[in-house]
Amino acid sequence: MTKLIGISGSLRKGSFNTALLKAAIPLAPEGVTFASGTIEGIPLYNADIEREGVPQAVQALKDQIAAADGVILFTPEYNNSIPGVFKNAIDWASSSMTGAPNIFAGRAFALAGTSPGPFGTLLSQNAWLPVLRTLGADLWSGKRLMLPKAGSLFDKDGQLTDEEATARLKGFVEAFAAYVAAKPA
Repeated sequence: MTKLIGISGSLRKGSFNTALLKAAIPLAPEGVTFASGTIEGIPLYNADIEREGVPQAVQALKDQIAAADGVILFTPEYNNSIPGVFKNAIDWASSSMTGAPNIFAGRAFALAGTSPGPFGTLLSQNAWLPVLRTLGADLWSGKRLMLPKAGSLFDKDGQLTDEEATARLKGFVEAFAAYVAAKPA
């Protein structure tokens, strides 16, 4: 059984990227479990806090990443780059000050996102590339999912209603799951 986790980089209740993650979960192919992680409750990174003990929200995220065969980052785009809260969560999860192993090294990661603008998180996804390379992640380059004009893709309840976007999301999840399943153990 292949295990995937998706993490939305937004804390907003009505987040398009959280809605995209929720829409992706039931699209996982047979033989794949797909869970949702969260950055909710993760404090601003502070090495002094870490020395006293890793916060519970951080440890929960680290455990979910460590238990997954593959991770999809559903990234918003703020000011043409990575959202600060999302980068902060990854900084916490990647910290090895306490001697924890690097949970990113060799683990398959993929990037997806949607935004109200015309480029669908292209710049945010590009900004993630050096971060993930630095962490030693196995960055899947088979596809990236960038959905523009998010406001027209979802209904008022946050359901993905656009058929073309749904088909692209399904293809993306299936292709990443196949990549992850084919990786040597």
